[in-house]
Amino acid sequence: MNRRAFLAASAATATMAVAKTGSADTLPLGPLPEMRYPDVRIESADKKFFGTKFPAFAGTAGVERVATGFRWAEGPAFSRLGNFLVFSDIPNNRMMRLLWEDNHLSVFREPSNNSNGNTIDPQGRLVTCEHRARRVSRTELDGTITVIADKHNGKKLNSPNDVVVASNGSIWFTDPTYGIGGNYEGLKQPPEQDKHYVFRVDGKTGDIKPVADDFTQPNGICFSPDEKRLYIIDTGLTDGGPSHIRVFDCDIDAGKLTNGKVFAEGFAPGITDGMRCDIDGNVWCSMGWADPKEDGVRCYSPSGDLLGKIHLPETCANLCFGGPLRNRLFVCGSTSVYALYVGTQGALRP
Repeated sequence: MNRRAFLAASAATATMAVAKTGSADTLPLGPLPEMRYPDVRIESADKKFFGTKFPAFAGTAGVERVATGFRWAEGPAFSRLGNFLVFSDIPNNRMMRLLWEDNHLSVFREPSNNSNGNTIDPQGRLVTCEHRARRVSRTELDGTITVIADKHNGKKLNSPNDVVVASNGSIWFTDPTYGIGGNYEGLKQPPEQDKHYVFRVDGKTGDIKPVADDFTQPNGICFSPDEKRLYIIDTGLTDGGPSHIRVFDCDIDAGKLTNGKVFAEGFAPGITDGMRCDIDGNVWCSMGWADPKEDGVRCYSPSGDLLGKIHLPETCANLCFGGPLRNRLFVCGSTSVYALYVGTQGALRP
């Protein structure tokens, strides 16, 4: 089953979500309707508010809708140098910018080569996965764009999806085929790579090499706070494969992954798409494409235990921590961006 067939197969589930989708279409910006503290949309696995292990609770804080008007919002990253959130609106071929100071929304880049995942490197530069150009690029601090990777063994990449940059400058990214499967999120083109790799680019030499080659559709990717573990999502359910998160022991200097295993599963018939770690090593991941009651965010402890969920009115693609203290969680949810303050901080620096 390819991505298009998977979306078609989701139609049955979508019919159950009509009322919910309709309510999302009419939601105002700001706190979601019927807000009351503690926000019932924040659900801890231990069913507690006081004394819970779920770090989503931050006192008088709840889920807000901070931006809307997109076709498929993805790839959020927060620039602490610019004090803004940047994210992709893939089908509209643009990147958006949401200012921290006053929530002003504007176009950051158009066209964007159907950009998908974004991250900020240790120098504060934006690194972007581009479907249409089949490359990973970096926006330098002066605004110029540097191509980090667009080929492997002389052949075009598939369609880079998500990316992280280690403290030593190495760039790690996933390369599924979603962006070349049709003309909605990129351009329909034949794949040239023999597999769906996870790649590493040496930050000094620019050399590119595969670090994993056994994913059906590698997708979201993130490091643990100490960079000794690398988490990678497989959304292979869209193509007859698994729907889970795997974790590897990681040597960022040697560029090696070992001891891979399933970290979290139970997402099917839906999928998780993107994720980030907080400073305690908890893994926060998006959730959607199935039961509308499960749309939103899940949070897992470093040992893989489910700590809690954040329920949202739309299928969610990706998320990141932002703000001056990295304690505001931004979530790209289909047509909108949602946000809430949490009781922890994102691990990603700067």
